[in-house]
This record gives sequence, C-alpha cells and structure tokens, in this order.
Amino acid sequence: MQLYHIIQIVLLVLLGLSTLYIFIFAVAGLFYRQPQLTKPERFRKMAVLIPGYKEDEVIIEVAKSALQQEYPMGLFDVIVIADSFEKETLELLRALPVKLIEVSFEKSTKSKALNRAMAELSSPYDVAVVLDADNLMARDFLQKVNAAFAEGYIAVQGHRKAKNLNTSWAVLDAVSEEINNHIFRKGHRAVGLSSAIIGSGMAFGYDFFKNMMSTVDAVGGFDKEIELKMLKAGHTIFYLNDAIVLDEKVQKADVFSNQRRRWLSAQFHYFRHYFGNAISHLFLKGNVDYFDKAIQFVQPPRILLLGAVILSGAAFITANYLLHDTTLLTISWIAVVSACVLALLFSVPRAYYNFRTLRALASLPKGMLMMLLSLLRIRGANKKFIHTKHTAVLK
Repeated sequence: MQLYHIIQIVLLVLLGLSTLYIFIFAVAGLFYRQPQLTKPERFRKMAVLIPGYKEDEVIIEVAKSALQQEYPMGLFDVIVIADSFEKETLELLRALPVKLIEVSFEKSTKSKALNRAMAELSSPYDVAVVLDADNLMARDFLQKVNAAFAEGYIAVQGHRKAKNLNTSWAVLDAVSEEINNHIFRKGHRAVGLSSAIIGSGMAFGYDFFKNMMSTVDAVGGFDKEIELKMLKAGHTIFYLNDAIVLDEKVQKADVFSNQRRRWLSAQFHYFRHYFGNAISHLFLKGNVDYFDKAIQFVQPPRILLLGAVILSGAAFITANYLLHDTTLLTISWIAVVSACVLALLFSVPRAYYNFRTLRALASLPKGMLMMLLSLLRIRGANKKFIHTKHTAVLK
C-alpha cells in the first residue's frame, strides 16, 4: 500500500504541476487585450523570406499571394528560397516579380536556407518576415507588422491559423494550434511575458535576425533556438493576434506523427542544453522570461497531458474508492482533471465549438497514442531533417 501511495503521489505532483502551468496561462489568456498600435510615421522596407524544400505543389500560390500585400510597392520584396524544386516550378517563379534564390545542401535545413539567402541579398532591409512555403498572409499583414515595429519591438509573432479543415486530423491540428496561441501567446503576453514564436508568420529586425541566424545551425527547431537566444539577451517578443497567416494543417495520421516527433525531439534537445543556464539567469539576473521558456520545453504536449491526466485520474479515483483509501488524494485527482479539461476548453476559440470538431474528437484517442509513440521514438530525430510535405489545399 505504501508503494501504491508513493506512485500515486509522484504522478499527481508531476501531472498536477504541468496542469497548473497551462491552467494559469489559459485563464490569463481570457484577459488578453492586444495593445492599440499607433499609425506609424514611415513604412519600413521588408524582406519576406519563404524557404521551401520540394514544395512545388504550393509555392506558386504562396508567392502570388505574398505579392498582394496592401503595402507600398518597392518597400517589400518576396524572396523564395528554392531547395530541390522542379525546373518547371523554377521557370514559373522566374516569371513572377519575386527574388528567386536557388540553394542546395547535402543535408537541407531551414536555417541553412535562410542564412544562404541573407548572405546573397544586398538590398538594405529593415524587417525580415519569415513564412513557411505553405503560408498565406492576410493582405494587411505587413501593415500590422510595420505598426508593431514602430512601437520599438524587435520581434513579432503573427497569428497563425488553419488554412484547411478538410480532415479530422487537420481539425485536431488546427485546434492544437489555437490552444497554443491562447496559452503561449495570449496568456503569456497578458502577464507581461514574451509570446512564443512558431517558426513562421514571424518578423524580426533584419540586421538583428541576420546576425542571430548566423549563429544557428539547427537541423530542427531553429525557431526554438533563436527564441532562447533572444530571451536570454533580454529581448521581448510581441504577439499580433489580428495579423493573420494561414497555415496548412496536417491531413493524415502518419504526417501528424512525424511532425510531432520532430517537434518533441527539438523541444527536449533545447531543454537539456538551456535549462541549467536558464536557472542561473533566473536567480542571478531575474530573467523570468528565459526561465519560463526553458520550462515550456519540458511541458508534455497538451494532447498527451490530457490523456495522461484523464486516464491516471480515472484509474486512481476508482482504485481509491475500491480500496476505501484517502479522500484527499481522490479530491486532488478530481481537481487536476477538472483544471486540465477547463484549461483546454478556455483555450479553444468559439468557432471550433461545432459538429466538425466533435466528429474529429473521435480521432483523439489515436492521436494520444501516436503522441506517446512519437515521444518514445524521438531519439536522434533532431539530428536529421524530417520534411512535412504540403499540398495546395484551402478548405
């Protein structure tokens, strides 16, 4: 019985702390209000950087869309960084008013592509905007980024939303993205901490970004590395909730699994390398932002946390009842399960409370299992490039 209590208490503490973390920021996100930005005095020159690896199916649509910004012509360039594209795709890109930079690497990564492009670009830019090869910016995206930089911010994350909801996996991926937007962007900004960045739909001071990227050689999760470097240096990352970038959501289970495996591997890689340093900066320099980011990387994925909390809670509550065991532990499990469910409910936008989402929830148990399997297979995933193929879907 003593071993049973020890196991129960250890799991309760571990899952309880993770749940408390997301619950606090989920509640804070309910009070988030984006600051009113003043009309800027000038338009900054922007480089819209779009790296892509074998993205022939989507890149033409993305390039054409990026050119349609409601922003002064001549003050933004669309720069497509083409890695392993077909000749026909390259010819179509050359016919567009974009800057095309062809790259080729023995081992392709997004950080290598961005560094090569910025090394070749000679025009003076004020802002670097980074997109994925499947991203579609709202037409006023650059205007809103410009307004944020007029306020003195050096890094801005836009609101990435789903471009497609055509499968149950796409819906679950879209909901997951919005939960992260609420907790790690709205919730964090509401309490004065930096927004998390995502890897696309983000903007930086150009020279700052170029210098910072020159120190990055990450295979996966380059955004996490630059985020840690920025927060360590004391910079704040702003969140533009109304600056929209549409992002393609995964449509199949195997793609969902591979993508999460890559993310989890990068997450634990950076936790191992930065956690000790983040603790010292917290106590020696009072850098809460940097420490909080390191803590984020040891947080289990929300879908996995939900599954673990519900299954563990149900098992221990039932066992405690049958064993006529302590009421305190049972109450604690009820509190943790309730807080976890409420945190996620608070974080899901009202637009997703519909039949399509309810139907997608049927795939949730499989998603939880796949996340667990991805967690068990993360070894070495951060040392090789895992490509997520995109298709021309907008539904």
